[in-house]
Amino acid sequence: MKILITNDDGIHSEGLAILAKWATKLGEVWISAPVDQQSGKSHAIQIHQPFKIEETTLGLGETKAFAVHSTPVDCVRFATLGLNQHYDLIFSGINKGYNMGEDILYSGTVGALFEASLRGSNGIAFSTEFTTFEGAKNSLDKVYDFFVKHNLLDHNNIYNVNIPPQSGEVVLTKMGGAYFSDQFEHLGDNMWQQNGYCVHQNSHDHTIDTDATIDGYITVTPMTTQRSSVEVWKAIKEKM
Repeated sequence: MKILITNDDGIHSEGLAILAKWATKLGEVWISAPVDQQSGKSHAIQIHQPFKIEETTLGLGETKAFAVHSTPVDCVRFATLGLNQHYDLIFSGINKGYNMGEDILYSGTVGALFEASLRGSNGIAFSTEFTTFEGAKNSLDKVYDFFVKHNLLDHNNIYNVNIPPQSGEVVLTKMGGAYFSDQFEHLGDNMWQQNGYCVHQNSHDHTIDTDATIDGYITVTPMTTQRSSVEVWKAIKEKM
């Protein structure tokens, strides 16, 4: 099995190192990740100017590693389109901070997951609480066993996973609602800063990723690149 590892926290992040070392037990590991922090870049790509890509050695058991001066999505695009390689699995993470609810739409970690789907690969994005990677590190086998036991990749090709520090049972969830929002602070001289704050209100609905993760469950959420509202399309078509 050929596996690609990427992330949005940077190629030298602790989360990527944990994920890459663990993934070597599954197969041949390649790494293509940003040189620096790329959180919040969603599905952004750089098409207006060239960017540097440097082959490097990380000592994580990888076959090849590339430091990309661009976004997580461009990391996946280079590793597939640029190197003309196909990967059986593309892992993104482990992100320092949850990616769940509406925040998924902004996430560079999950953006790389969507690109994996577009490139015809199976993919899993991993995120955890921002203060520690220990829970995630100790739960990777349990999460992967859940995928194998339920043949999840036969049903859908990409999934988003959130692992709390005191990780409990693995549950299948849907995307929840708002988790974070932002306040704009004027710094002077026409400069503004966005400062995030939590807006999540826990109703303990363990069918959605936000509530279940906060309540200590490992959440596995099937994702899709399909942005059409199929239900609305069907409802309108029936009346036409």
